[in-house]
Amino acid sequence: MNFTRWSARLPGTQRRTAARTDTAVPPDRRGEGSVPMARAGQPADGAPPVPAVDDLPARDVLDRVPALVALVHGPEHRIAYVNDAYASAFGLRPPGAPAREGLPELAELGLLPLLDQVLRSGRPRTLKSRKAVDGRSYTFTCTPVAVTEDGDRDAGVLVFATDVTDHAEAAERLRASERRQRETAVTLQRSLLPQELEQPDDLRVAATYQPGGTEAAVGGDWYDVITLGGGRTALVIGDVMGRGVRAAAVMGQLRTAVRAYARLDLPPHEVLQLLDGLATEIDANQIATCVYAVHDPNEGRLVYASAGHLPILVRDESGTVLRADEPTGPPLGTGGWIHASGSIALGPGSTAVLYTDGLVERRDEDLDEGIASLERALSGATGTPQVVCDRLVRSAGVTADHDDDVAVLVLQHPARKGPQGELFRNAALELLGGVEAAPRARAFASGVLTSWRFPAELHDLGVLATSELVANSLQHGTPPMRLRLRRTDRRLIIEVTDGDDHLPRRRQAEPADESGRGIAIVATIASAWGSRRTPGGGKAVWCEFLLPKD
Repeated sequence: MNFTRWSARLPGTQRRTAARTDTAVPPDRRGEGSVPMARAGQPADGAPPVPAVDDLPARDVLDRVPALVALVHGPEHRIAYVNDAYASAFGLRPPGAPAREGLPELAELGLLPLLDQVLRSGRPRTLKSRKAVDGRSYTFTCTPVAVTEDGDRDAGVLVFATDVTDHAEAAERLRASERRQRETAVTLQRSLLPQELEQPDDLRVAATYQPGGTEAAVGGDWYDVITLGGGRTALVIGDVMGRGVRAAAVMGQLRTAVRAYARLDLPPHEVLQLLDGLATEIDANQIATCVYAVHDPNEGRLVYASAGHLPILVRDESGTVLRADEPTGPPLGTGGWIHASGSIALGPGSTAVLYTDGLVERRDEDLDEGIASLERALSGATGTPQVVCDRLVRSAGVTADHDDDVAVLVLQHPARKGPQGELFRNAALELLGGVEAAPRARAFASGVLTSWRFPAELHDLGVLATSELVANSLQHGTPPMRLRLRRTDRRLIIEVTDGDDHLPRRRQAEPADESGRGIAIVATIASAWGSRRTPGGGKAVWCEFLLPKD
């Protein structure tokens, strides 16, 4: 193969030759007010002539460039030329051999189909940062070339490989650093989430957390289940805006604060009010969405408050899905907002879903469409809470390379019937006041506990606790008063409500005191006790006893 003829058709050669022909100044026009064209080989100071770039032999130029150059021709890409840099990297290559045999390094990199494409289309193509058999990384640019030889038109491809090893290694170090940071954030995120969900007596709960794909930094999604005592359960889910370790750390602080505030047994909107102030103190530039809900089995409703979070979805026993839209306030950390509580029915046989935006938000569709899709998926989702979790995640198309974190919390209020229903019983008595209220409450409690076939020891403790709670309410509370007994498969719960909102506290009574020992007695004999303010005014004081295991 005549390399000179091939080089004559390298890209740009003919254009530059034509430009010299078209723009050359005639001898008789030189010096007529125009600037004479700088001519190669004729320096004004008498220095030795310097050849023009177009006069340099193409082979001499390519042999001296540090980049790897190979020239192939024909449909089999037969080798026409490799420069010295190419030979140094991969060894000498026999002219005329097809690329599949003579340039195996290109075949291993998958470059031969690209050569075919360049030959067919006549357009250059680039393959970025590929690691070759010599251990170094190259960016390959394939450019079509053509030449006419003996009247026959032949075509080829010029392969130009630039060594980008340093850049590739730097990029790999950066990716490794990002992977380590992401692994750290994921580990922190998972460690701050509950390792095992609390399982309330009256609810069945399951949760799923799916971090974003390897290209997405970990966010601040979290959830929690908190048993409040007296049969009530708090459920929370939230999402800290932002990514990485910082978002996960803020999430951990908020989750810890939620658990502390939940122990105060405050209404949901008051818990969010406290969280809002804390979020501002943690980081004034960091905001988070959150929904906090409380389930009371005696009420059959889910009372909640939302700080800019997505609505809770509830599927009733018939399969109808309801959306708890209102009320909702701005995200935590914005300040200056008074949150409010709302409620939604959660009767036996119902399923509620709390979730973060990663489950329903997509770049190519409206957020309401994503929520509507989740409603349709929930309407047909049956089975255990974990099964429902998995079905909702699958229906939303969440995969390992999802671009956002996903957290889902599912709770079910089972409809218990038959022998299972016998384990969950309720009994209530209105206390009208007067001297007869206390003995009537003791007699009522004794009859109920006997009918529930409790052991004698637990029966006596239950009657004593009832007597002390009722006496405390009669002395310090105001009407209306009510006694409620409740049993589950795990515990006996005794609760007394009245119209006064002053919460009792346990104190050490002096020997001469005639009162002040009732709450201390209850705290001593019961497994747990507590008190809370009730909506509309008043309070509830409760205690509970763990049932003996069979």
